[in-house]
Amino acid sequence: MRAEYDFSKGKRGAVIPQKGKTRISIFIDNAVLDAFRARAEKAGAGYQTMMNEALRQYLADADQPVTENVRQVLRQELPEYVAGVTARSKTKSKI
Repeated sequence: MRAEYDFSKGKRGAVIPQKGKTRISIFIDNAVLDAFRARAEKAGAGYQTMMNEALRQYLADADQPVTENVRQVLRQELPEYVAGVTARSKTKSKI
């Protein structure tokens, strides 16, 4: 062992950096944390992994433009609306 070591070029942080993930400290409501822990235990997964997936899903949904959401609603609702209007116009023409 050396009598003296040179740390002048040393850097703070993890000895082996994690690729793609960063360690942070955040405050989470106890109810939210308890819910994720319960779900993770039930699913046999880690609660932090589940929280990460939930955040990823939120970001994916938030990135989707509003027009895409409107298109999805129209595709679901428009056929029923058109069918209802067509049925009403047929009954009016018979009167």
